[in-house]
Amino acid sequence: MGSLIDIFLIWSPYYHCPFLQATNKTQTHNNIHIFIHSSFSRSIASTIKNLTLIMPTVSVKWQKELYPAVEIDTTQPPYVFKCQLYDLTGVPPERQKIMVKGGILKDDSDWSKLGLKEGQKLMMVGTADEIVKAPEKGTVFVEDLPEEEQVVAVGHSAGLYNLGNTCYMNSTMQCLHSVPELKSALIEYPQSGRSNDLDQSSHLLTVATRDLFNELDKNVKPVAPMQFWMVLRKKYPQFGQLHNGSFMQQDAEECWTQILYTLSQALRSPSTSVNLDAVKELFGIDLVSRVHCAESGEESIETESVYSLKCHISQEVNHLHEGLKHGLKSELEKASPSLGRSAVYVKDSHINGLPKYLTIQFVRFFWKRESNQKAKILRKVDYPLELDIFDLCSDDLRKKLEAPRQMLRDEDGRKAGLKLKEKEKSSASADNDVKMSDAEGPSIGGGESSKATLVEGAASDKNAQLTGVYDLVAVLTHKGRSADSGHYVAWVKQENGKWIQFDDDNPIPQREEDITKLSGGGDWHMAYICMYKARTYPM
Repeated sequence: MGSLIDIFLIWSPYYHCPFLQATNKTQTHNNIHIFIHSSFSRSIASTIKNLTLIMPTVSVKWQKELYPAVEIDTTQPPYVFKCQLYDLTGVPPERQKIMVKGGILKDDSDWSKLGLKEGQKLMMVGTADEIVKAPEKGTVFVEDLPEEEQVVAVGHSAGLYNLGNTCYMNSTMQCLHSVPELKSALIEYPQSGRSNDLDQSSHLLTVATRDLFNELDKNVKPVAPMQFWMVLRKKYPQFGQLHNGSFMQQDAEECWTQILYTLSQALRSPSTSVNLDAVKELFGIDLVSRVHCAESGEESIETESVYSLKCHISQEVNHLHEGLKHGLKSELEKASPSLGRSAVYVKDSHINGLPKYLTIQFVRFFWKRESNQKAKILRKVDYPLELDIFDLCSDDLRKKLEAPRQMLRDEDGRKAGLKLKEKEKSSASADNDVKMSDAEGPSIGGGESSKATLVEGAASDKNAQLTGVYDLVAVLTHKGRSADSGHYVAWVKQENGKWIQFDDDNPIPQREEDITKLSGGGDWHMAYICMYKARTYPM
C-alpha cells in the first residue's frame, strides 16, 4: 500500500517477542528494529516504540550464574515467566523465590504494581532438580535411580506443565506420545537437511515434537513444553489467540489434526518407486464412497483418505458403533449435470483400508446460531475396550480380513480352553494329583506353542495381518459445556497395561474398568477422542 507502513510480525525463536519491520528509514529501540517510511510522522513512530514497554528486558541472578537479557511478557502472569526461568535454570516454578519490590514474586502478581524497570536485576533463590546419588552399597531406592530408569520403575512418563490454557495441547501430546511407532519415525527424522518441499515452520514443529517426546521419556518430573508451544503457535497462529491478555482455550481435536498433518508432510520417505508416509501407515483410513442422487439417478464412486472417523451424536445414538454408522452416511447438495441445477446426493462410505491406530472423534461440539457460539452435546455415548469394525468395511476388505479373523477366533478359543482346563485342575481333589500331572503336560505344551507363534509373528510387522478388531489405548476427555472453555485430560494405557490419567503435570493411576465410564451424560469428563490399537495376527 503506497503511503501506508508495511508491518510484518516475526516471532523470536524463544520468548515470542514481537519484532516490527517495515521499509525505508531505520530506528532502533530496545534491540527492536523499526523501519519507517519517510512519510510517517514522529508521533506514529513514538507510538510504535511504546509497544516495547510491555516486554522489558531484565537480568536474573541465581547462585553464581547471571542470565542477562531475559524478556518478560507483562501481559502474561508471572507463572509464565517462572516457566522461562525453569528452562534456563532447571529450578521448578514452585521452588522459585524471586525478589521484587515489596517482597517475593507470586504466580498471580500484577506486573504493573511491581515497578519493573528496563535492565533491572532480579535475584532468584531455589534448588534445581537433581537426582540423589545412590550409595555405593545398600538398598537402591527408585528416587536414587537416573531419571531414565525411574521412568521404567514408575511405569509411566512425565506430565506436562500447563502454560496457560494449554491443556488441549498437553492432552493431545500425551496421547500421541503413547504410539511407539511414531516415536521411532521421529527419531529417524534429521535435525537438519529437510526436504525441499517442506516449509521451515513444519520442519521446526517436527523437531520440537521429537524433542518433547524425548523429554517425556527421560523424566518422571513434569516437563515445561515451552519450546514446542512457541513453535506450534508460529506454525498455526490460531493457537496464539488472546482474550483479555491471556491465551484462549483451544479445540484439542483441531490441535490433534494439525499436528498429524504436519508430521505426515515431514515423515515421508522419498523413493524412486514409492513415497512412504509413516503417519498415513499408522493413522490413515481409506474410504470408498458411493455417491448417488435419487432424483436424477446419477451415481459415482469416490475414494479418500482420512486420519479419523467421526461418531455423530443424535437422539438415536447410544453407542459408539451406532454413531460411526451415522458418520459414514451423509447428505450433500451439489450441482447435477443431468438436471442442470442443484440436487441432494446421498454419500454412503465404507472403510477400504485400516490403520494400525484407529482415531475416533465424538462430534460433541456444534455452532449454535442463537447464541453465536459453540455448544456441547452432553449425551451419554458408550464405547468399548474392544472394538470390532468388520461390518463397517467394504466387501473387498472383508474378504481380506476373513482368514486372519478366523485364526484369531481359533486362538482365542484355545486360550479359553486352556483357562477352563486350569480351572478344572485347580478344583480337582488332591487324590488325583498323579492323574492331573499326566493331563497337565500336553495342555501346557500346547499353550507355550501357541504363545510362541504369536510372539514370533509379532516380531515382524510385515507378517502381521489386521483383523478389524481394535483395543482401546488412549482417551482424550473434555470437561465443561463449551469448546472454548473447560478442561482437557488424557487417559493413556502404558506398555505395562496400566492406565494413567495425565491431568497436565499430574499423572494419576486409574483402573481399566473406570476408563469406559467417561462416556458423558453430565458435567464430568467425557470422551472427545478415542484411539484404538489394531489387534493383529501373524500369517
